[in-house]
Amino acid sequence: MLTGGEAVVRGLLAHGVDTLFGLPGIQNDWLYNALFDAGDAIRVVHSRHEQGAAYMALGYAQAGGGVGVCSVVPGPGFLNASAALATAYGLNAKVLLLVGQIPSTSIGRGLGILHEIPDQLSMLRSLTKWAERVVDPSEAATRVAEAFWQLHSGRPRPVGLEIPMDVLERRTAVVSGPPVLPHRAPPVDGGAVEEAAKLLGQAEAPMIFVGGGAQGVGVEVTELAEALQAPVVGYRTGRGVVDSRHYLSLYQPPARRYWQRSDVVLAVGTTMRVPLQRWVRDQRPRLVRIDVDPASHQLLTLPDIAITARAEEALPVLLGALERYNRTRPSREEELLELRAWWAREVAGLEPQLSFLKVIREELGEDGIFVDELTQVGYASRIAFPVYRPKTFISTGYLGTLGYGFPTAIGVKLARPEVPVVSVAGDGGFLFGVQELATAVQQGVPVVTILFNDNRYGNVQMMQKGLYENRVIATDLHNPDFVELAAAFGALGIRAEAPADLRQALRRGLSADGPTLIEVPVGEMPSIDRFR
Repeated sequence: MLTGGEAVVRGLLAHGVDTLFGLPGIQNDWLYNALFDAGDAIRVVHSRHEQGAAYMALGYAQAGGGVGVCSVVPGPGFLNASAALATAYGLNAKVLLLVGQIPSTSIGRGLGILHEIPDQLSMLRSLTKWAERVVDPSEAATRVAEAFWQLHSGRPRPVGLEIPMDVLERRTAVVSGPPVLPHRAPPVDGGAVEEAAKLLGQAEAPMIFVGGGAQGVGVEVTELAEALQAPVVGYRTGRGVVDSRHYLSLYQPPARRYWQRSDVVLAVGTTMRVPLQRWVRDQRPRLVRIDVDPASHQLLTLPDIAITARAEEALPVLLGALERYNRTRPSREEELLELRAWWAREVAGLEPQLSFLKVIREELGEDGIFVDELTQVGYASRIAFPVYRPKTFISTGYLGTLGYGFPTAIGVKLARPEVPVVSVAGDGGFLFGVQELATAVQQGVPVVTILFNDNRYGNVQMMQKGLYENRVIATDLHNPDFVELAAAFGALGIRAEAPADLRQALRRGLSADGPTLIEVPVGEMPSIDRFR
């Protein structure tokens, strides 16, 4: 005889879950009772706000820790977590949100029960690829299995389970273990791959664009790029697929110059929003797209060749086929190094951002993970920060979710405790989730956050001044003493006035046993907008 909560926990354990982020509450009592009874089998990381818990689950998933599982109460708790869920949707992140619910017999009746909101399940479905309600304890483990099947099959996006409080409490007879369903992946179309190999092999100036769907095939993309002498372009979610030190690796803005003469482009796990919305007006190369989601082939422009498959399965086949059509190609190293040098000169005026980023890169080491944010240093990192390994540049993607970075970095560090993790933030965004300093201290998470403090919503104010005739309104901020604030939470607080100070502060923070907050006072920084 198991409660619904016990059946859910057994289902999570059957699928290898060892960490859950969340906040307990009356509608989830019996889930947390089951987690307590499971002992150390599942580590429960409780945050100080539901948005923090959901962002931690996102960071855990993005850094490669496995599925990020988060549990929140219904109504306000779910809505608090919804910004992180939307971000996970935009990032194609494997996040499972377990949402409590009022008693089953009261759903939809508008009785004003604690935490009741209208049609919560529809809201949950709008922010996930799949969501269902568990209506009886006997189906709880099956629904958990279905959730994981959805997570791992096709395009990875968050999923949700809504579980009423009476279902979590009620007991039922369980006669078998929780099911584990085999994952589903579309088969690789050998004919389409053959056509793509022929087109790429005959191309004079091919290019490769990579996104989040290519994070697991860095070795294969590098091999393909070298065979074709094709530059590889990654922006935000595609950073790190190919080592930035490789001469074939290009930041997105300078890649536009190469695009002007490119005849064939291969897109791996990316929608290529900027090139296909802006660059294609000047030049339209032939397009080969590899994506696990067939709907992606319909976005922005139809590809000449569409391959619906996981990149992990399609690229080895493409590499094999390319050997039949490719030719010996002269190295483009000199040409691309000149392009990279030109870009370095173009962005040289982004100071002090570049000097700070240089220090961070050097102190992070080869495998360190960088978490960006909606701040000028974060913006600059997307076009000027070298990334050496897959899954070591964590970004908000197109959602642009201000304040996501610090709590997400906590999840990243819990997923990858063996490597240094540094997040950057502005003073505006950091205070969205400052309360999670308490979580990081309580959990002993040695994550380092660098807070660039200009006492304003800097980017918005910059636009108010430049675009709207100096109509500065609601963007100047009153801030606490961040070093003292960190100490009040029990974290290490350091102030660094210059890049050299930041280097010393980073060394202290990266060797600390708990979280570190480094405040860097700054003025107005140059915008990267002219490079977009």
